[in-house]
Amino acid sequence: MVWLLKKLSENTTAPRRSFRMRRVHEPYADVFARNRIDLTVTGVEARIAGRLRETGLVTVDGLASRAAVLAFATRIMNVVPHRDSDPDGLTTICDTRRDAHRAGFAGFSNVSLDPHTERSGTPNPPRLMLLVCGQTAVVGGECLLTDGQAVHSGLFADERQAGLALAQPRTAFFGAGDGHTTQVFTVHDDLRVSVRLRFDGLARWNPIVQPYLPQLRAAAVHHQVRLPLALGQGYLLDNERWLHARRAFTGDRLFWRALGEPLFPMPHGFFPARVSVRTPVLSEAG
Repeated sequence: MVWLLKKLSENTTAPRRSFRMRRVHEPYADVFARNRIDLTVTGVEARIAGRLRETGLVTVDGLASRAAVLAFATRIMNVVPHRDSDPDGLTTICDTRRDAHRAGFAGFSNVSLDPHTERSGTPNPPRLMLLVCGQTAVVGGECLLTDGQAVHSGLFADERQAGLALAQPRTAFFGAGDGHTTQVFTVHDDLRVSVRLRFDGLARWNPIVQPYLPQLRAAAVHHQVRLPLALGQGYLLDNERWLHARRAFTGDRLFWRALGEPLFPMPHGFFPARVSVRTPVLSEAG
């Protein structure tokens, strides 16, 4: 893998500033309304493709059944079956009451989830994720989303050594024994950036990046936006840009999830909104 890394020794003699995150984007007044696309309008697939290429996030409603979710998913992606999916390719996300303490299975419990990339431990995580509410929790369970562009830009603006370290190749291993060696930020030939992340027991870190994990976690949480969803509401995101999480809940919360590859062209990740130093350039994705 060919890459160019800015010297880490640059400005290392300057006094270290205390960690402070600067918001790259103002919080959405209403995340759902601001990103909603009406699925009944003509040419909706083209509108969704354009929005995903621009911001990486779309919200939808009117998908009140499993059949409706699957029908919509197949209009925009090739649904990819995997370990947890059902025969139709969708995954039923609910509290099984047996998976809370199993590494990699916390999504099937009622505990909170840290910001993460879906299927981060595979060589090529699915590009799109659709998540739709089939039944709300009694208490809690709100979806939480973090724009990776904001995390990346905030780190390079305020903690550039952290940003540089987290872009060094092969500094993270995500997954179990058959997982994948990668890095949090992958910079492509066109200087677009992809993000890949998890914080659970299936994440292992090179000593180079371990000192910067508190800054990374703080940035991922700082830029979170809350997205409570009602029956039939959901979101579609670019899995190379957005991190998703969840609050703990009580009650029989039920969601349907589809993972897959878009039926339209999408460039990698995002362009950095603000970068104070040149980031590493890699010849291929990690």
